[in-house]
Formats: sequence, C-alpha cells, structure tokens
Amino acid sequence: MKILGIDSSAKSASAAITDADKILGCFYTNTGLTHSQTLMPMIESLLKYSNTSLDDIDLIAVNKGPGSFTGVRIGVAAAKGLADVKKIPVCGTSTLESMAYNLVDTDCIACCVMDARCNQVYNAIFDITDGKITRLTPDNADSIENVTEELKKYKKIKFFVGDGAEICYNKLNGDSDIRIAAPSDRFQSAVGVCFCAMNASRDQYIDSALLVPEYLRLPQAERELNKKLSKGV
Repeated sequence: MKILGIDSSAKSASAAITDADKILGCFYTNTGLTHSQTLMPMIESLLKYSNTSLDDIDLIAVNKGPGSFTGVRIGVAAAKGLADVKKIPVCGTSTLESMAYNLVDTDCIACCVMDARCNQVYNAIFDITDGKITRLTPDNADSIENVTEELKKYKKIKFFVGDGAEICYNKLNGDSDIRIAAPSDRFQSAVGVCFCAMNASRDQYIDSALLVPEYLRLPQAERELNKKLSKGV
C-alpha cells in the first residue's frame, strides 16, 4: 500500500511516500516560510521525483493535531483537496503518535511533547518494545511539571521527543533515566505519519469529507474572549 504522508503541524513541514516498510521519498523543510507557500510545491516535487502519481496513492495521511492551529488547518486542507481529486481515502493521525515512530528502533518510553505555550505542552506517552509502539496515555494538554512527574513513574529509559522536548528536559532535576532525543529524531516527520497510518485500524481510513482537525484546546483568541465573558467584561 502506497501512502502519501503530510505534516505541517509546527514550524517545519514535510511530505513522504512509503510503500509498506519502504520509504520511497521524503521532503522536509524548516526555512521559516509559511506552509501555504511550501507544502503543495513540496508534495508536487515529491510525487515527481519518486516517479509517483496520485493514481498510485492508496491512502493520504496527515497529522490532524495537536499543533499549530494554522499549520494543522493547512495540512488537513491539503490532504482533503488531494484526496478529493481521486477519491482517495484519508487517515488523520495524531501528531504526537507519529513522533513516537522516530524512536521505533529503540526500546524505551517515548514522551512526545509539543510546546503549547503558557508553560504547557501537548503530550502523550508511548511504550516502544521490539519495534512495537503502544500508547500509554491519551493526547493531552498539561503543565510541564505534571508531564515530567507522570513520566518518572515508568521504569524503562525515557526520551522526550518533539519541539517541547528541550523545555521539558531543562525542567528536570537530575533524573538520569530521562533523556532528550537527538535533533535528527526529535521533530515530527511525514515518514512517521505514513507509518502511523499504516498501523492504524482500517476504520480510521475515511472519506476526505469526514476529516477534521483536532486541536485539544481552543485558540488563544477564543480562550481570552471566554475569560472576559466569564468576568462579565
């Protein structure tokens, strides 16, 4: 099964094509340009240089959140638009779960974290054993302190993964069995999106019209408005 994976959930963006366990191609950029400028040209180039057309793609997978509100919307819109052209099924994957695949060859506990600002991180914890990834906690938005305390409960070697890894790691007080993933393994990648979708249950392969972002919390503007309304301002 050939899968086109898309990620634009944070500052970087990437696209990848896999065929079963084989990576046919991956384009990655972290240049500061907006995803609306880079994502579609990247996908078009990927298809061209992997000698693949949309007719060859069996599934389009995309990180549907958590992450940047604008970035997630752009990725989901791109996936829906491409899928609708050829009536290709789509799979919306968890950004946090896709990052766990960066460490799939390491027996460990992966704590996948993304900076959610305001001393919070989007987070989820996964066990990785013999190449199998098992979810231990749901996707959540919580304080860095609560996440690090939860992680200390697990006995295996533990790694922070994601753009929130460094800020979480710097909050630790000398817990030697909690480490930070190497920069090459730290951030989300469309390759992880592909593998996450490949291992998903088939009921997660849906029509593009049903695909929606999952943000975990309201945008800041809405949170501020609700706060004002609750105070009667």
